Amino acid sequence: MAVNLTNADSVLKSMYLDAVSEQLNYNTNPFLSVIEKTSTDVWGKDVKKAIIKGISKAVCAGDEEGNLPSADRTQYYQLTSTLKNLYGVIEISDKAIRASENNAGAMVNLLNAEMENLIKASKYQFARMLFGDGNGVLANVLIADDSSVEVDNPESLSVGMKVDIIDSVGNPILNCDNLEILNIDEYNFVHLKATESLQNSGVCNGCKLIIHGAYGKELTGLDAIFNSPILYGVNRDAEKWFTPYIKEGVGAIDELDIQTAIDEIERRSGGEVDFIMCSWGVRRALQKAFATNKTTLQTMELAGGYKAISYNGIPIVVDRFCPKGTMYLLNTKDFALHQLCDWQWLSDDDGRVLKQIPGKPVYTATLVKYAELMCSRPNGQGMLSGIVEA
Repeated sequence: MAVNLTNADSVLKSMYLDAVSEQLNYNTNPFLSVIEKTSTDVWGKDVKKAIIKGISKAVCAGDEEGNLPSADRTQYYQLTSTLKNLYGVIEISDKAIRASENNAGAMVNLLNAEMENLIKASKYQFARMLFGDGNGVLANVLIADDSSVEVDNPESLSVGMKVDIIDSVGNPILNCDNLEILNIDEYNFVHLKATESLQNSGVCNGCKLIIHGAYGKELTGLDAIFNSPILYGVNRDAEKWFTPYIKEGVGAIDELDIQTAIDEIERRSGGEVDFIMCSWGVRRALQKAFATNKTTLQTMELAGGYKAISYNGIPIVVDRFCPKGTMYLLNTKDFALHQLCDWQWLSDDDGRVLKQIPGKPVYTATLVKYAELMCSRPNGQGMLSGIVEA
């Protein structure tokens, strides 16, 4: 059977969509795999979730013939955030399609290669977003010269990535947008494909590298949940109860640091910590501390096939995007990925998902998901920072 655009279009819709959705929802990141994915609390383009401050005052002891407790008005807060637009794009040249017309196997291989690249790139970006502040920030600039910048966090960067550079307050720097990363050396210098001198353009210490075009458009990640003064419309300077537990400057970590944080989080919120994430260096430091005390950390397997070490039955998971010297202690039941729908192909009026790019001999298909990460109880989460890594 001859393979053509119609066949390829049908295969993308019928065979690949479910598999890709499964991969992106449950195999991107251990944390993402265990939190709820739901369409509840989605209103138009926004997520609006009502939460209760504190507990009801209408329950108390009293006299046998005395007055009943008054039903004080419950204090509700509405958390509001905009659904973020998440896209994944594949491109197939007309030449590649025509070369596969009489070879179904070749077309399958072509589509497999494109989808594997899409899944790999999507996993990378979505895992990174979970730790971000919603602004697409990749790293802070320390020093700049004509075509390179030294950064503090090269782990979030990759060769070929397109980036913009903004100043310390978020303003774009002229001639410093859509720059391609050419190389990242062992001294944390990122070499960029720049048309003008970065230093002369005003790039300096305090500037930031961000994903091209993503400023303010990404999921509300852990950095925002722990550090943003205004979260989901709630001003945390005025509402201190909405603030997570944070301990800075931990230094050499030990079991007491972790247990103290868990106890304090559970005392404040009434919830239970059931998931811990940290950097590689923090995990090594933790293993070293337990080995010094001749204590063995058990291992466990999580949903999606992920492996983790266990602290009192709580999984400790390493993630490449977790900031250095940092450990997050979370209650996954307080998190949800609110979505308008699961992953879908963008289609035209005829239902086609493979469409020609105007003026080019190339066809493209786009996966889309409108979603937002929301934490309904930030005070039930904790972070230890300033941990000395091993």
